[in-house]
Amino acid sequence: MVLVMPRTWLAGLRSRLGGSASEDGLGILAFEAAAAMSRLVSLHRSLSDDEVRRLRADVLRAEGVARLTSTDQSFLLRLACGEILVDLDRAADTAARLGARCCGSGAPFLCDFDRAYANAKRGTGLARLDAAVGFSRGAGKRFKKMERHVAATAKLYAEMEALTELEASERRMEQWMQHSGPIPAQSSKRQQADEPSEKLKRELRLQRHKVRRLREGSLWSVAVHKMAKLMAKSVLAVLARVSLAFGAVVLGLPPPIAGGRAWALGHSSGPLHQSTMAPDAAIRHSAPIFRQNDTASTPSSLSIKPPATTVGGSGMELRYANVILSAETLLTALRPAVRDEDVRDGMMELSMRDELYKMLPVAIRVGVTAELRERLRGQQVDEEAATAAMDAVERVLRWLGPMAHDTLRWHDERGMERKQRFSMRPRAPMVQTLHFADRRKAEGAIVEVLVGLSCVCWYDDQRRRPADWDD
Repeated sequence: MVLVMPRTWLAGLRSRLGGSASEDGLGILAFEAAAAMSRLVSLHRSLSDDEVRRLRADVLRAEGVARLTSTDQSFLLRLACGEILVDLDRAADTAARLGARCCGSGAPFLCDFDRAYANAKRGTGLARLDAAVGFSRGAGKRFKKMERHVAATAKLYAEMEALTELEASERRMEQWMQHSGPIPAQSSKRQQADEPSEKLKRELRLQRHKVRRLREGSLWSVAVHKMAKLMAKSVLAVLARVSLAFGAVVLGLPPPIAGGRAWALGHSSGPLHQSTMAPDAAIRHSAPIFRQNDTASTPSSLSIKPPATTVGGSGMELRYANVILSAETLLTALRPAVRDEDVRDGMMELSMRDELYKMLPVAIRVGVTAELRERLRGQQVDEEAATAAMDAVERVLRWLGPMAHDTLRWHDERGMERKQRFSMRPRAPMVQTLHFADRRKAEGAIVEVLVGLSCVCWYDDQRRRPADWDD
């Protein structure tokens, strides 16, 4: 994801703070570089031994993933690996663009990094690159250095935003002064107008000084070739770690580097697949993420694009996730009803039910109506039936709810807000969200939840109805 900022904001920064990248530093490209570095640090952390073990033992074996996506661990690992490669490709693109600016600096590795990276992915140059540029040596220190660069540049970005807001306030103040007409010099109105104006000017001076100081300590002032080299080596180190973690189940990855130097990233101790899966089983159930005729320019995203039969393939993942979370909220509000604890706000509950119904897609709404008609034909919902319905809803939401929460988190983590743009924590894997969930199975689970909630609401309405209504 390339860093995108408003054109007017960028133009203003260039005019006030010194243009684009130059021989002295990255300039405005510092923010794009910091976003790519944060992605690399995030990938590095997500590929630690602990995170890969958690992926295999918890994420891929979660009940929701097993029920809606797949129980084939090799298939799920390929999906997880494919998403990592997509993120790595984006960071590599940024490194290649920065490297292209270094063609005259005597660094052929940086000048031609896009081709070097493509060859390394195909397994024909990773070991040779390590021998030539030594990306596996000192990898841990490089990631620590990138963490510091990202933190400093994120701080600069925040202070630049604050500066932009102050300058906008100054322009509004000047416009107000112009339209208010001449004010007598000795009047109290003149003094009242001057006080906030002077205060704003002092704040602007201090803020501009702060921005200049932060520029000197951030990526803004670091030489392009230094950052291109740092990022290029880190990209290759992450690729080497991907090969170690997923090489047994994902065909097409480069072979591990002899000697194991590439794994000295601070947390790794060797391949994690050997103790949990027999090598012949891994090969038997494996399939390449990239087809034989794929070229280096083919986007990796094609290999993890959800089919049309999935929730993500139909573009409904966010809508379904919001329906599930609304059902969780309504369940919480309904719990006291079956336990005979009438402590709820009835109007609030009715509003929640109405909002939930309005957000239902047509297919789910039809399914709920048909299922309710069949289930409630010729029978009343008593307390025992309502309690059983609530228990059933809770059982489903125990495994369906986490997938909905992870779906929203996945989207939030890829948003353009500053706190996400420069976030360096491991991200939620797409495989644990609703993206790859079978659409029919997901809709069936949602219908089951909504039918159960409807039964509880029906009983609650009957219980709270005044006795004289039945006369």
